[in-house]
Amino acid sequence: MKILAITSCPNGIAHTYMAAENLQKAGAKLGVELKVETQGSIGVENPFTEQDIREADGIIIAADKTVVKDRFVGKKLLVVGVQDGIRRPEELIQRMIKGDVPVYQAQSKSAEAMTGENKPKQNPIYRHLMNGVSYMVPFIVIGGLLIAIALTMGGVKTPGGLVIPDDSIWKTIESIGSAAFTFMVPILAGFIAMSIADRPGLAPGMVGGFIAANGSFYGSEAGAGFIGGIIAGFLAGYAALAIKRLKVPRSLQPIMPIIVIPVLASLVVGLIFVFVIGAPVADLFEALTAWLAGMQGTSSVLLALILGAMISFDMGGPVNKVAFLFGSAMIGEGNYEIMGQIAVAICVPPIAMGLAAMINKRKFTPSEREAGKATFTMGLFGITEGAIPFAAQDPLRVIPSIMVGSMTGSVIAMLGNVGDSVAHGGPIVAVLGAVDQVLMFFLAVIVGAAVSVIMVSLLKKNVAAVTPAVVGEGAEAAEKPAGAEAAPAAPVAADATEAASAESSNGTTTEATPIRVEKLTDIVTPDLINLNLAGTTQDAVIDEMIAVLERNGAVRADGDFKQAILAREQESSTGIGMNIAIPHGKSDAVLKPSVVFGIQQDGVDWKSLDGSEAKLIFMIAVPRNSKQNAHLKVLQMLSRKLMDDDFREALLAVTTKEEAYQLLDQVQ
Repeated sequence: MKILAITSCPNGIAHTYMAAENLQKAGAKLGVELKVETQGSIGVENPFTEQDIREADGIIIAADKTVVKDRFVGKKLLVVGVQDGIRRPEELIQRMIKGDVPVYQAQSKSAEAMTGENKPKQNPIYRHLMNGVSYMVPFIVIGGLLIAIALTMGGVKTPGGLVIPDDSIWKTIESIGSAAFTFMVPILAGFIAMSIADRPGLAPGMVGGFIAANGSFYGSEAGAGFIGGIIAGFLAGYAALAIKRLKVPRSLQPIMPIIVIPVLASLVVGLIFVFVIGAPVADLFEALTAWLAGMQGTSSVLLALILGAMISFDMGGPVNKVAFLFGSAMIGEGNYEIMGQIAVAICVPPIAMGLAAMINKRKFTPSEREAGKATFTMGLFGITEGAIPFAAQDPLRVIPSIMVGSMTGSVIAMLGNVGDSVAHGGPIVAVLGAVDQVLMFFLAVIVGAAVSVIMVSLLKKNVAAVTPAVVGEGAEAAEKPAGAEAAPAAPVAADATEAASAESSNGTTTEATPIRVEKLTDIVTPDLINLNLAGTTQDAVIDEMIAVLERNGAVRADGDFKQAILAREQESSTGIGMNIAIPHGKSDAVLKPSVVFGIQQDGVDWKSLDGSEAKLIFMIAVPRNSKQNAHLKVLQMLSRKLMDDDFREALLAVTTKEEAYQLLDQVQ
């Protein structure tokens, strides 16, 4: 008998490989040919071939995250949580042998639904939205930064705006950036729909997103922007899901996911946008344009407030476009002050969100803080879209905050008689000499951004895990945005090089010698082994093991490494059961990747999943600015090897550091 198995946990580290190891051992014990595909943070390993699937008698999915199952239609499929793969592998295989498993059909409920009891409750709307946002972010970064580079290096000020000559290389670079932007809304909508309806929702979502972003379908010059993309994504996803759940003859089931569902769902979302949503949107924006034109000279302050609010409301979407086109038209009539206000409002959202993310660790996850750097840079070049990921993740708090900031900046620009002679915004236009009253321009930007930073810092809730801890098992990662059933982690090579960074006493970051992690002893030495831990509490043991790292020059004594360790423990216990704990963290205080191993023979309460006390404890320390994720490789190696009962017993029985080191040399 041949069985295939897939293991995957929310963060793709220890439990993914523990379940794989136990299933393989159980298969060997029961005389069953079993192949396991792991879907972890390192990527998909040991993937199934078409022949594997064709020859398989059944498939076991032990996962706490969504696994695409389309390739298993017509096969016996057992879907359980990853903990069942760790604790009940023989029982799962016995069920498959007895045939007590249903055959998977295309309309079967998803792994997410089947394992819902094993997962923490999460708002499904938020999860679907974050899935789309996580895939959209790279397109915004590519488009925004390439356009900014092209404008900076090749932009020429003209009466019609900042123009890049058609025959220059910078025009080509700008076109590449613009191409990336055209994918932004379709990608957002497509992956929202895919999160809802699995793969059959992807194509309808992208089609709906394309229609939402191109107003020509429904008579609008501006389109519906990213807000329209969100609407299209949910429409397409739930349309596809509804069609997916229809009972159809068995003969139609094979073509449902590849023909029937995508075609019908695409028609539904497309027709709704073209004939229901699109036309009213177009009429609304035409009315807005006429209204703005009629306000000139009536109330300058009110006009500045309205323009600032419109620019930041949807950050490059239709409302933004109406205000921007109005300002551009005023340039043609010799009125530069309208565009001066808009030029300020354009850059406040990305500058403010970039600053807020970089300086406020309590409100933003590590991935958001990294994204904030690119967002801030886009703001300098007038790319408002840089703030979209933050707005999409938390619209009720972020959008009001950036609107108030842009309105403040716009009013200050109006009062300071700031003028902009080119149809563009951001500090770049001031640097290129297109702005009158430069000092007032920068004052308006600074004050507007400060207002937004303060507001968003007050309104946003603290995130659960904002310190640079290495995310482990048992809790959703803070970044899943960002929620995300997050985007799949980028695969890294199994022999990933840990390009560590060391921080000197004066705070200057330098590159340490790269360390290739092929086995555990690459970052463990006999001096990092303590066979007689004296601590009787979790906190005492953590202090004791950190002291070992400090004595060996792996961690600075005045750093925040302990805070990183404790923050990780607050997410969920790193006690993985079977008397094992693997605390781990990232910090600027870590000077080189290291693992310290300790034994506490009496055991320490680590709040382990199986209630066992931790006796074998591995503490992983990683520099915050590590260029690769070799720590994931270490967690994978440890998780697999520690499933071996004989290995654990041998470790507990060692009497010398050299003996322990020889055993740890087997972990690879």
